[in-house]
Amino acid sequence: MKIERDSLKRMTIGVLCGGLSREREVSLRTGEGVHQALVDGGYRAVLIDAGRDLPRQLADNSVDVAFIALHGRFGEDGTVQGLLEMLGVPYTGSGVLASALAIDKVATKKMLLYHELPTPGFLVLRRGEERTAVLEQCRHFPLVVKPSREGSTLGISIVRGAEELEEALDEALGLDDTVLIEDCIEGMEVTVSILDGEALPIIQIVPKGGFYDYHAKYTAGQTRYIVPAPLPAAVYRRLQEVSVETCRVLGVRGAARVDFMVREKEFYILEVNTIPGMTPTSLLPKAARQAGIDYRELVVRMLLDAGLDK
Repeated sequence: MKIERDSLKRMTIGVLCGGLSREREVSLRTGEGVHQALVDGGYRAVLIDAGRDLPRQLADNSVDVAFIALHGRFGEDGTVQGLLEMLGVPYTGSGVLASALAIDKVATKKMLLYHELPTPGFLVLRRGEERTAVLEQCRHFPLVVKPSREGSTLGISIVRGAEELEEALDEALGLDDTVLIEDCIEGMEVTVSILDGEALPIIQIVPKGGFYDYHAKYTAGQTRYIVPAPLPAAVYRRLQEVSVETCRVLGVRGAARVDFMVREKEFYILEVNTIPGMTPTSLLPKAARQAGIDYRELVVRMLLDAGLDK
């Protein structure tokens, strides 16, 4: 099913935000931005805080199509997508399987390896497992320790020595049952936004503190963004091609973002974001603007791709 542009203004658009995850505050900011853009454009939009009463809210507001502005669990992981499928409400972004797969960093990396796409080497530790064997394999530092299913760099640590590793594992396991221990690739951090299967201009991310953490992501002035990223033409083109291919093999659709570390002519996929932020500091709107797509048009294009049975 494809929504026609002419029919969109006759629909009630439910902007789903907030929710139950640790990324609730960021999601509220994303939702407010999207909602305001739609209202300013003359669309009939309603802002919905997606709690456990979401089915009732959708029915009470006679929602025809859902713009999912949720980040993290219970929104970006396939759960809300499955609910909307059951209710027959078309929604933006990826479907159930792709959403569940992409939010799980370990599962994503296994898919990338299967398809021979570049990603840093890694180990996995699950809650309750004996740590000794894993710790013995962690001989080369720095490493990055992260929960498998959290976003916005929540629970992530850069570990530069064995004495820091146990604490980093405890922190990550406090947020998820599965922890990813990944080789730390030091180089240029870049991101490639995808819209409707096409790569947008690449952005280089230069955080003032050296680490693109939660504070650097969502605090104005804490990160410098260079767009288009200053890369050799061949590397630039290849990053865009690999980003499109990554989304294809994971089944990701609509708007998405693929994050990389680049070291000279080599690059490594870090993760895939199926619901990129739409806040004033977010990367997808910056890339779209560089491509000549303003914020409101970006929102509308995401809605035009909404559907079911993805």
